[in-house]
Order: sequence, then C-alpha cells, then structure tokens
Amino acid sequence: MSSGPGANAGCIFCRIVRGEAPAHVVYEDEHTLAFLDIHPLVEGHTMVIPKAHYETLETVPPELVGRVFEGVRKVSEAMRRALGAEATTIGINNGRAAGQVVPHLHVHVLPRYTGDGGGTIHSILHRPARRGLEEVQKLLQSSL
Repeated sequence: MSSGPGANAGCIFCRIVRGEAPAHVVYEDEHTLAFLDIHPLVEGHTMVIPKAHYETLETVPPELVGRVFEGVRKVSEAMRRALGAEATTIGINNGRAAGQVVPHLHVHVLPRYTGDGGGTIHSILHRPARRGLEEVQKLLQSSL
C-alpha cells in the first residue's frame, strides 16, 4: 500500500474522512479529524489523523505534522476540561512492527488519572541496548 496525499479506497480511516463509515467525531479542521477509538482503552480514548492518507509519520509532509499535532493539543486540552483528566498519554504506533493495525497515521490521545493503573511509555518495551550511547548517537546523526 502506498503512502501519499489523498484517499485510499480500502482504508477505514479514509472511509471515515469521506463520511462512508461511522465515527464519533470530536474535532475536525481542514486537515485533521479526531474521533473516539471504537475499542477504547479508557473512556475518551481518541485518535487524531491527517485527512489525507499517509501511513507513517515519516511520510507526512513537515507542514502537515504541525497541523496534526495542533489537533492532538486541542484534544488533550479538551480531555482535561471535559473529562477532568489530570494528564494525557499521547502515542503513535508508527509502522506494523510497532503495533500499527490501520496503515494510516493516527495519534492516540488517552485521558489519564492518578491511580488509573496505566503505565508510562517506558513500560511498553524492554530490549537491552546492543550498542553504546555514543555509537547510536553517531548513527542517528549521520542519518539526519
């Protein structure tokens, strides 16, 4: 499946954007759409997506990344006001190996509360480093 602007006929999120599939939309602007997850981890679990079809964060044009994250910011703020959330956890499963099920970039925003039993981002992966910090730093810097 290719990434790029526009819609993907087989993509459920593109179908939602086009109004061909139902969704509980909580926010929309020219470039983004935010709707409740149909399998919420917690009440208010929301996904923010670009309306154009892009599979992963790296394929989204830089000018659109900011617009998507402005939607994330607005949804996070609304969760604090409307649901009384004390905090939010914001995450992206960026690619199949990371657990991305729908191949359309989506940012999960979850309201959080003291004692809710949820973990931190540090609780999702525990794989020992094979290289030293300096080596990894050089590899990443050379690729940027």
